Amino acid sequence: MTPGRRSSTFTRLLRHGFTDPSAAERLLDGPELTTVRDDPVLLEALGATADPDLALHGLVRLLEAQPTPTAHRELLDTLIAAKPLRDRLLGVLGASTALADHLARHPTDWHALVTYEPHDLHPGVTEFERGLAEATDPVTLRVAYRRCLLSIAARDVCGTTDVAETAGELADLATATLRTALALAETAAPEDAAACRLAVIAMGKCGGHELNYVSDVDVIFVAEPAEGTPELQALRSATKLASHLMRICSETTVEGSIWPVDANLRPEGRNGPLVRTLSSHVAYYQRWAKTWEFQALLKARPVAGDPALGQAYLDALHPLVWKAAERENFVPDVQKMRRRVVENIPAAEIDRELKLGPGGLRDVEFAVQLLQLVHGRTDPALRSGTTLDALKALAAGGYVGREDAARLEEAYRFLRSMEHRIQLYRLRRTHLVPEAEADLRRLGRSLGLRTDPVAGLTREWKRHSTVVRRLHEKLFYRPLLDAVAQLAPGEARLSAEAARERLIALGYADPAAALRHLEALASGVTRKAAIQRTLLPVLLGWFADSADPDAGLLNFRKVSDALGKTPWYLRLLRDEGAAAENLARVLSAGRLAPDLLMRAPEAVALLGDGDGGGLAPRQRAALEQEIMAAVGRAENAAQGVTAARGVRRRELFRTAAADIVGSYGTETSPAEADQGALVDRVGAAVSDLTKATLAGTLRAVVREGWGDTLPTRFAVIGMGRFGGHELGYGSDADVLFVHEPREGVAEQEASAAANRVVAEMRRLLQLPSADPPLLIDADLRPEGKSGPLVRTLKSYEAYYRRWSLVWESQALLRAEPVAGDPDLGRRFVELIDPLRYPAKGLGEEAVREIRRLKARMESERLPRGADPKLHTKLGPGGLSDVEWTVQLLQLRHAHHEPGLRTTRTREALAAARAAGLLSAEDAEILDEAWVLASRVRNAVMLVRGRAGDTFPTEPRELAAVGRYLGYGAGHAGDMLDAYRRTTRRARTVVEDLFYGD
Repeated sequence: MTPGRRSSTFTRLLRHGFTDPSAAERLLDGPELTTVRDDPVLLEALGATADPDLALHGLVRLLEAQPTPTAHRELLDTLIAAKPLRDRLLGVLGASTALADHLARHPTDWHALVTYEPHDLHPGVTEFERGLAEATDPVTLRVAYRRCLLSIAARDVCGTTDVAETAGELADLATATLRTALALAETAAPEDAAACRLAVIAMGKCGGHELNYVSDVDVIFVAEPAEGTPELQALRSATKLASHLMRICSETTVEGSIWPVDANLRPEGRNGPLVRTLSSHVAYYQRWAKTWEFQALLKARPVAGDPALGQAYLDALHPLVWKAAERENFVPDVQKMRRRVVENIPAAEIDRELKLGPGGLRDVEFAVQLLQLVHGRTDPALRSGTTLDALKALAAGGYVGREDAARLEEAYRFLRSMEHRIQLYRLRRTHLVPEAEADLRRLGRSLGLRTDPVAGLTREWKRHSTVVRRLHEKLFYRPLLDAVAQLAPGEARLSAEAARERLIALGYADPAAALRHLEALASGVTRKAAIQRTLLPVLLGWFADSADPDAGLLNFRKVSDALGKTPWYLRLLRDEGAAAENLARVLSAGRLAPDLLMRAPEAVALLGDGDGGGLAPRQRAALEQEIMAAVGRAENAAQGVTAARGVRRRELFRTAAADIVGSYGTETSPAEADQGALVDRVGAAVSDLTKATLAGTLRAVVREGWGDTLPTRFAVIGMGRFGGHELGYGSDADVLFVHEPREGVAEQEASAAANRVVAEMRRLLQLPSADPPLLIDADLRPEGKSGPLVRTLKSYEAYYRRWSLVWESQALLRAEPVAGDPDLGRRFVELIDPLRYPAKGLGEEAVREIRRLKARMESERLPRGADPKLHTKLGPGGLSDVEWTVQLLQLRHAHHEPGLRTTRTREALAAARAAGLLSAEDAEILDEAWVLASRVRNAVMLVRGRAGDTFPTEPRELAAVGRYLGYGAGHAGDMLDAYRRTTRRARTVVEDLFYGD
């Protein structure tokens, strides 16, 4: 061959899609293709396949395997002369190495692709049964099965059948195979066959007439005794037949296996009997079945065995399917099922998962099935087991928007086509998109993407996945809006009853009110209504993901009514990715955040990604600067404190919103895994905010009463959780007040001024207003409520030197200056350090006194009727247990261990661990319990809008606390069990460290 000729052929091969032209040239020049190598139709046909190199290699293998020269010549002559065979055979060889292997082992099976009669275009069960009729054992059944599969694949890759027709043919072939396998099993055991009537019910994709190339075939077996046979004996015989049928299909032979037959969808799954009578099936589904089991029955279809018994099974169980939506636990079951199950997918694979990943096939199938369960009980037209048929019926009935259904169908067909072609290559069960470029190229070309197939495939795949991800939630909600909006003439819409059913199924307790809210928000022809109709389908889904969807929707209507005329509000929700989801989470998570927001709805801007500062907590210096500036502009103290309280309200909302979003997670970022970090952020943010508010209030009061200078130096000392940077949303501010007369000022005048300042601060911070009050609690002062509210530094010194009790030393462990004169605050700390960090530690009598106080507090302060094991503050293993244990370690060892000289519980616990005062395991147990109890207290305040130390008893409130803590719908009991378990372990450590010797 001349170099010019070689160059010309090489170029032609490249042009026809070969990636290895040199190897292709060698094969074309080989003895098998010598007579046809220059025939242009061969090269054109090879170039039209998904992988020309693969097709050529498979063709050469097939030719080499022909048993005689005559057979070899017949294949080549037919290949060149008959375009249908050429397209089918080369198409299969270019798409499937597995079927190429089959043809090489059974070189005459290519004849199955020659006929092209009308009945051959769309064969059914009868034709496939005919194709399998000669099978006499598992090996010959596999050969016959693959011969039939060859014809299905040929029609598929040539475009003779679309993806739905291909899936239907694969299901029909599976049906014929199950029937043949059952016949083989009955032939092998005629006595068992005579003893029972056995029906095979297909489930899953086989039952839905939408099977993949390689998939488990899900089945359920039902049997009845033959006349005169005892039931137990009949069931034993039926079980033997069913087991043999499964082995015939599933076991690996010299011809491989067909597919696994999976009977795990049967009642009780693997733990239940393989075969039951019809009455046993009915009893199980009436009494024990879960919602997902009724969902699975949507696709039940008798396929083999006794047809009358199979039909009786359907007649008995299908009515139960359509009553599933009336079941008591349907709503929480649906909420659990609606959440995509991606936890079990390895992180490296989730982006390649066609079936289970976000925007995958499961999203479409689940959405369609859920809508069928909700509406199929009143509309028999929806009761198809086939996904695309059901989607069409849902659209025709107005249960799904027509445009949404069309886009979803297009995406589903594309994704199923990808799945088919991926599995066809090696006939392996997989839903992963390959990573190798050669595989992606073949896959893209097989789907008709010939110009840059890799980039084209990636682009189309992501486009369709995005469509599914965006639409699968909207499917539920958009028709609800259409039900209350003005539609074009002739458009189908949900009836009021259908809308009510759907809202109940999605967790709305008052569907009538929900529809009124939707009508108020979305009806009309204004631009505002049009934007709401775009936003609401997504928002409704997020509301339904919460424990109280009704509250979320009501709160959204309130905010929208308040801000509806504000130009930036709807634009923020529409254009800033995070804002809408953040708002939905905040409005449906409880009462506190919505209450804070309703008092100043413009704080919605904080939820966006833009210039509102986002949800990151602001530093104390910035807060204090803003409040001081507002106080400076105010005309009087009341006005100044009102401004300070307004800043506090806004920042409390920012903190609460960040906490909710971090706890729930969003579609783009998972929930915060570090629970301690969430607690620390809330504690630091609320504590800094309280400090800044007190500083501003002090400035406002002093300025109004005395101008720039108070006649006495004045400082506020934070105590308790305030001093420890651990305030929760509902915490009071525990403080001490200390003053020191300025030079030349009489002590009586200074004391009067200080007391006036305190009284005015407390009054202004508690005045009824739209802003939450800030309660100041000074009960930890010397002599408690009986002692003076304000003391001079000298008075504190004299008292502590003469009268101080051990509980006061313990309380002072949390003391930290928070506002006022910094030098006075520093000198107060110097005064109390020897008390709280005693040089000799604690004597035994002092330790006993602390233990007595703790025991008395537990018995006297626990509210009557409260469950001690669920009381976050005083219960065993709760906040008090952990804090008193840590504080006892501080009192004993802080003088020698500088790390223990901190007001923060977790910091002191970590220092004690580092100093070897307790084991790492014990420290971790105590820390976990303290964090959990703090989270529960924060959750209760967020959910109920008022502080509480115990879990709520109202089911929706308890569920909302659970959602905040990361527990899904229906798992409130698990949350309480986990709390008891965590605090029980902590109490064991406390018994050892606090009460032990």
